[in-house]
Amino acid sequence: MAEDLYSALGVSRSADQKEIRRAYREKARKFHPDVNKTPGAEETFKRISEAHDVLSDPETRSQYDRFGENFRQYAAADAARSSEQPRRSGGTRYTWSGGGAQSVNWEDLFGEGFGGFGRGADHTAELEITVEEAYRGGRRTVQVASPYGGAQEYTIDIPAGAVDGQRLRIAGAGGAGADGQDGDLLVTLRVKDSKRYRLSGADIETDLPISPWEAALGADVSVPTPGGPVTVHVPPGSSTGRRLRLRGQGMPRRGQPGDLYARVKVVVPRTLSNKEKELFEQLRDESSFDARRGS
Repeated sequence: MAEDLYSALGVSRSADQKEIRRAYREKARKFHPDVNKTPGAEETFKRISEAHDVLSDPETRSQYDRFGENFRQYAAADAARSSEQPRRSGGTRYTWSGGGAQSVNWEDLFGEGFGGFGRGADHTAELEITVEEAYRGGRRTVQVASPYGGAQEYTIDIPAGAVDGQRLRIAGAGGAGADGQDGDLLVTLRVKDSKRYRLSGADIETDLPISPWEAALGADVSVPTPGGPVTVHVPPGSSTGRRLRLRGQGMPRRGQPGDLYARVKVVVPRTLSNKEKELFEQLRDESSFDARRGS
């Protein structure tokens, strides 16, 4: 069972917004993957980021308190039953869509500006990116749709080596402030596996198809990586499932980049020429190997 979001931040259920912000920033500094390389630190960072996203927004906090971990599912069903229009106050969770163009200023996770008296509320959103986008970084132009109607477009600079759960800030794109200082839009990056790559922390895994003779005899083969093709040596006798480690070819991280693991996948030709069939039959007759022995 997932840890309670309040427990993840180390605050009580009656904690006010200042306590939540203070607890989040203290823990984010401690567990951010760029500064904490211990096992489990990145997962902890994701969880406290999620806790802050939910609990710093009065609306989502209320839903969490009411429905628990599955609050999004229940809140959506509850909202569908209600015709009440949302109020323009407090934090709001947005969704991304479309394209457009407007330059924005970014501060990193530890920047100032979480708000004060009279300042507009911070709003939150999530943006899905692929492993390749997270590796290379880049620019995404997106459109933020507000539940109050209308939309705003922004160009987002995604840093190379972006982390799942990492939060980016669009200054002044949140709620209108009573003192003229608008809140910010806080964007949480969600890194999705692509068809070719799977991400585990800072490490990347990909399949490496090889022929039966490359598996049996060994070979030097090219492996596609997000940073470009790399040659790896497949040792003789490699079977499907064997993982070959390419040190430093994973996600670029400050200080210690991740590794890339190429998982061997032996692929047999669908059709054989007469000569190939003859050679395989000869191998069958000559070999004493039993693939099922000891399995």
